[in-house]
Amino acid sequence: MRRLLLVSEGLVGMACWYEGPLAAFDTETTGVDVESDRIVSAALVVQDALGGLPRVTRWLVNPGVPVPAGATEVHGLTEEHLQRNGRWPAPVMYEMAQALAEQAAVGRPLVVMNAPFDLTLLDRELRRHRASSLDRWLERRPLLVLDPWVLDRHLDRYRKGRRTLSDLCAHYGVALEGAHDAAADAVAALEVTRAVGRRFASRLERLTPGELHALQAVWHAAQARGLQAWFARTGADEEVDPAWPLRPELPAAA
Repeated sequence: MRRLLLVSEGLVGMACWYEGPLAAFDTETTGVDVESDRIVSAALVVQDALGGLPRVTRWLVNPGVPVPAGATEVHGLTEEHLQRNGRWPAPVMYEMAQALAEQAAVGRPLVVMNAPFDLTLLDRELRRHRASSLDRWLERRPLLVLDPWVLDRHLDRYRKGRRTLSDLCAHYGVALEGAHDAAADAVAALEVTRAVGRRFASRLERLTPGELHALQAVWHAAQARGLQAWFARTGADEEVDPAWPLRPELPAAA
């Protein structure tokens, strides 16, 4: 059985990926358009062992653009607060990309709920403020992403109901305190991912994080095709991007 090998002070044990070290990343934003909206806060949570106290890194950003009232209603961050307490985007985006690259370098899986949103938004912010890209930071070693939204939809595909983070927390018995705070959401997504692993252990425990990353790209593409077909049947003018965990850059003409 292929499992993550943990070595500590000469003692060798075996643990599945969902019992081992994990990190999680989450953002709060000015809206839901990855091409034009901005990050206003973000958090990286690192848990070195199951049940361990997570280490949390937070970022607060002055996006330099108006913050819509609707966004403030979601995350509670006003434009005035961000202007007074947030940092300029360029150095913050650098720090975020560096932090994610460090997780990739040590091979620690990164939990990102609905990864194409958060990771694509970070990529666009890097292009906007650093003339860089997220892929450039990950050239030496790619991220191993675990997306509880993709995992749950594939492993329990016929369950009815919504699958937001709060819905997944309720379904898997995970406490979510302070929803729409980046750190709180990151911790909750991490715990949901562990819970998904435990519940579907017979289907997941033989997979390495790298294998699971590759499978999620396939699963997400299939989910996107199904949703696109449903939109077509209902006459909805919506397009679903099958790319995961990062959407490609749009051509300049777009």
